[in-house]
Amino acid sequence: MRYLGIDYGARRIGIAISDEAASFAFPKETIPNDASTIDRIGTLVKTDSIGAIVIGDSRALNGVENAITSDAEAFAALLEKHVRLPLHTSWEAWSSVEAARFAPKGKEHDDAAAAAIILQRYLDRQKRETKDTDIEDEEF
Repeated sequence: MRYLGIDYGARRIGIAISDEAASFAFPKETIPNDASTIDRIGTLVKTDSIGAIVIGDSRALNGVENAITSDAEAFAALLEKHVRLPLHTSWEAWSSVEAARFAPKGKEHDDAAAAAIILQRYLDRQKRETKDTDIEDEEF
């Protein structure tokens, strides 16, 4: 199953996509956050055969909501209703900083790269949880 990753921002939204095996996340594009955003993502979901969406959880490291948390959660709820796919969250903290390490010189950071980092964190967590469950199910 292919996943779509989202780095929500008030002005721009980073988009990433996973491979079919849900092993690797790749930056796809950055789109403006405007009235057409939900429809644009809906089109991506259809054209790229997306099975689930992962959006960055914008809470601070200590779990406290920040200035953008309520907007991001409202956006996620609207998107989930529009595309009718499972929507998951993944820790977003420091994803932009990490993405900036790979940005070309002179470029602040790439929102699509931040979305790929968020998505990759989710995919990696899913693999670990599946592996832990498999180990627990084994008979010794």
